[in-house]
Amino acid sequence: MLEAIHAIWPDAPVFTSIYDPGVFPAAWHNWDIRPTWMNRLPAVSRLSRQYLPLYPLAFENLRLKGFDLVLSVSSGFAHGARAVGAPHVSYCLTPPRFLWGLQSYVERERLKPWQLALLRPALPLLRAWDRRAAAHVDEFVAISHEVQRRIAAVYQRQAPIIYPPVDTSRFRVRPGAGDYFLVVSRLVPYRRIDLAVRACTRLGLPLKVVGRGRAMAELQALAGPSVEFLGFRPDAEVTELIEGCRALLWPGLEDFGITPIEALAAGRPVVAYAGGGALEVLADGETGVLFPEQTVESLCAAINRLDGLAFSRQRLRDIALRFDTTVFQEQLLEYVQGILGNPQPQTALDPLPAQGAAPAGSAAGALQHPQE
Repeated sequence: MLEAIHAIWPDAPVFTSIYDPGVFPAAWHNWDIRPTWMNRLPAVSRLSRQYLPLYPLAFENLRLKGFDLVLSVSSGFAHGARAVGAPHVSYCLTPPRFLWGLQSYVERERLKPWQLALLRPALPLLRAWDRRAAAHVDEFVAISHEVQRRIAAVYQRQAPIIYPPVDTSRFRVRPGAGDYFLVVSRLVPYRRIDLAVRACTRLGLPLKVVGRGRAMAELQALAGPSVEFLGFRPDAEVTELIEGCRALLWPGLEDFGITPIEALAAGRPVVAYAGGGALEVLADGETGVLFPEQTVESLCAAINRLDGLAFSRQRLRDIALRFDTTVFQEQLLEYVQGILGNPQPQTALDPLPAQGAAPAGSAAGALQHPQE
């Protein structure tokens, strides 16, 4: 997402809390990236979560002057940056989950008791800060209907939707059916990869799992012989795996979900949990199968249903193209031009209609005007 935004305004500096060049693509080394004072803290790259209370202060102390517009990309703190003499647009990935959905956040992240004990007393102060920061934002933009609802509930603000960018050009539609199911994900508990592992183990179906994360050992312990863990793989290899799979399994509850659209771009169906952002892209029987409950039984039934369905691969790709990176860039540029007083027709900003009903850290970029 940040790369797609940077491509629109390549000369704009990127302000962020911390930055470790060694873990980002080499092309980023030529960007004008300006981390805050947090970047000088001891072992900050390794201990970034432990420094959580300092992020509000770091972003709030950013006083961005001399720009036509400030665009923050935020799921936590970047919207706290202050734009001086310019409008501030926040592209909101979600209001902070650990502040406004603590119970689900605790379940997702599996916080230790001592971590929760430290977080709870700080919640009222952090929530107050978050609302103050939101009050300094001139315009919010949401990534999905789900996030749009959260912005309205938490900040009492309206937000148009611009869906995140998907690089559909990476994928081609291959002939023939794949012979394995696929998961591509960070292996963290809330993604519910355990459901995919258990279901394919129970059904004896081949499953390839791409990704790494703290839940890997636990998932490996659940897996039968038909499940293969591939760990991290380069983009080119992931592209080939998606193009050759029988279907992508997407069992988690997500705000949007880019990987399912990548599968559609390759003409491959998706078996997904019927909730969150999946409902804005996927339709039961049209793009794959949606299952109504996050249980092994429900996922097994959905996988079995897939065998009786046929899909137009070109139709799947056509759906994915509506979310291409170029569409995102056109809509974002059009929106910013409107904020800067160079309005264009706003029809592209209307939320894309949902494809069907279910069966039941952050960076702030200061942007110069595109014409300058």
